[in-house]
Order: sequence, then structure tokens, then C-alpha cells
Amino acid sequence: MADILLIHGSCHGAWCWRDLTPALEARGHTVRTIDLPGNGSGHENERDLGQVTLQESAEAILAATTPDTLVLGHSWAGYPISAAAEINPQAMRGLIYLCAYVPRSDLSLIDMRKAGPRQTIGSAAIKDPTGTSYTIDTAEAPRLFYHDCPAEAVAYALPRLCPQAIKPQDTPLTLGENWQNTAKAYIRCTNDQTIPPEYQAEMVADWPRDMVHDMHCSHSPFFADPEGLADLIGQIAKDI
Repeated sequence: MADILLIHGSCHGAWCWRDLTPALEARGHTVRTIDLPGNGSGHENERDLGQVTLQESAEAILAATTPDTLVLGHSWAGYPISAAAEINPQAMRGLIYLCAYVPRSDLSLIDMRKAGPRQTIGSAAIKDPTGTSYTIDTAEAPRLFYHDCPAEAVAYALPRLCPQAIKPQDTPLTLGENWQNTAKAYIRCTNDQTIPPEYQAEMVADWPRDMVHDMHCSHSPFFADPEGLADLIGQIAKDI
């Protein structure tokens, strides 16, 4: 059984693992979740989003790991989990990217998003007047994130979406041997409306094929198919 740390994506928080956590625990895994700096739905995490950094996010992840921890990052969290592995690869057992960005060295997440084969978010991202954060239009969020999720899960998620700090996503990340030598697996979502599935495949085109897996669902498999996702994570845990 594995020790698993779940890291949420943009505009989300630890709340998004509501259904996956018990599914993993029922399979005997130990599960922990955190809110990245500036994220989450609680007042305790409110702060000046212009001061949040990618380094701080990586350090928050490292503070929650042990050498036996598998760190799973969803969507944008591919960046901070990669940064954490580059800082201290001995602090974790490996990385699982869940329909996540796999950083290209010296590019920011915003750089990678712009370089994608097609743009999916567009006007759904609403920038704060200060230019330090953005939110997702709740009218567009079901299409982008949850189009195949149960209506109850969508109703649970929408009011919990929070502003996302821009600075960490506009910070280039340089990766070297520490990250390269960290065990890694990827879960691609073939019906993803946020990160194009073909782009997900491109980001891991040179990875070993047995470390790349497909789920036929949206950008939020933790709501769309938490039981199937828990099974797949358990399979990956045996391979890493």
C-alpha cells in the first residue's frame, strides 16, 4: 500500500479530493491533502495573491512528504510537484501527473499553455483588476472541468472555486537531473476539455509506455470516476 499526497490544480483546493480520498483509503492507502499557498476555500488561507510564489508552493509540498510518499499533481500542479522533486528528490518516492502539465525546462506554465495545439480556456479566465490572480467563470466551469461529472459533484465544486495566483504560473522552472531521475507516471484524460488530450500525449511522448495511462473522462476524474482513478493509482503505485 502507498502513502499518497494529493495536490490540486488551479482555482481548486484540497476539497476537490472529497471522493477520491475515501476510495483510496478503502484500498488500504494512506492519503493526505493540502491547500497550496493562496488556494482553498477557507478564510485561513486568504492572503495577498501577488506574493505567492512557485518556490513557496514547492516548499509546501515538501513539508507534507516523506521519502515513501507518492505525490500526485492535477493540472497546474504538475509545476509545483516537479519543482519539489528538483529541490529534494529524496523527499518522495515518485510523481504522478494527473492530466497535468509536465514542465519544459525554462518555460512557465503560461508559456506552455500558449504553446499548446489549441486554446481552451479563453475568456472563461477572468483576471482580477490588480492583475495578480484570475478566476474561472462559473458558467463555463462545468464545460471546462466537469462535463461528465455527477450533477451533485458539480454543485459541490462550483461555489468552492477560488482565485488563482498568476505569479507562480508565470514563473519559468528549470529542471535538471533531480527531476529527471525521479520516478514518474502520467494519467492522460482523453475527454479533457481544459488541457488538450493530444497535448498531454505530446508532453510524455518520450516516457516509457508502461508509465503512461489513459482514462476516458474529463479534466476531473476525481469526480467523474473516483473508483476507477483509485484503482489506477494503486496499479501505478506497484510500478513505481
